[in-house]
Amino acid sequence: MSDTVILSEGTEFGHVIQEVSKYINLYVMAFEKEERTITRIDKRENMYGGKGTVYMLQMFDPKELANNRLAAYMVLLNKGDESGFHTHNQRNEQELYVVMHGAGEYRERTGIEGPTRKKILQKGDITAISSIGYHSIENMGDEPLIMFVITTYNP
Repeated sequence: MSDTVILSEGTEFGHVIQEVSKYINLYVMAFEKEERTITRIDKRENMYGGKGTVYMLQMFDPKELANNRLAAYMVLLNKGDESGFHTHNQRNEQELYVVMHGAGEYRERTGIEGPTRKKILQKGDITAISSIGYHSIENMGDEPLIMFVITTYNP
């Protein structure tokens, strides 16, 4: 389930913004637009059957980027927080994870029951996820796992 909140002073997500801001600058300088920060935060409990809470710090308005559904910081604040296995096959999307801070176990497989490949991702690591692949990520460290996620549609 996803709760979307438009940011305002004193929201329940102040602690998320404060924690993430310790490690990265939350701003966007889009071409010919004023510099800005987060447009909204999506809070997802047990995302795709995973454990804990995942926050999606949206940096762009819907349809602001061509062929992108998502360009956001995915934040897993606590050890064990996880985005469970999922695929973007039905939407014909590919996904890119860029790790900005922390460490997490990335898992991928072909199909629902295929063999799982695992890799610990750390700051600076990048994954490219095919639309046919199933993937998940779990925070394995004591600090927040912060990744920039770009989901692109292949027309």
